[in-house]
Amino acid sequence: MDKSNSRSVFSTSVWAGSVALALAVGTVIGESMPPKDSRGVKISEPVVMDLAPWAGDMKERQLRIRKFEIAPGGVIGVHSHDDRPDVSYLAQGALVESRSGGFSEARASDSLHAAGKGVTHWVENKGSTPAILIVADIFKPQ
Repeated sequence: MDKSNSRSVFSTSVWAGSVALALAVGTVIGESMPPKDSRGVKISEPVVMDLAPWAGDMKERQLRIRKFEIAPGGVIGVHSHDDRPDVSYLAQGALVESRSGGFSEARASDSLHAAGKGVTHWVENKGSTPAILIVADIFKPQ
């Protein structure tokens, strides 16, 4: 290859590299920086549960979140949380939580709840509208 062809290839390479660099820099400069602070967000008081009772038994456990749609007259049957702690958010409707011994508590829409060791209960929708309950729990798959 002679000198004039080498200069031409070099000039074309420099030009192409410059264009690529300019496009890359322009894209980076044109992007907005991610926000560092939150705004327009309201965070509720947390429902906190100590996981120490399950600390020695965390192997193979999973964290899951589920949405329950409970029709009027619907029931989540009696179950224990001794081996499955959970936190829940009642997004819509109203529910009644019951436990043996006569315990009964109404849960209103937009409320948080936790259930852990020693809680065996059932939940009913005694209202006329569907209830939506979001539940996150730590469980062992069967």
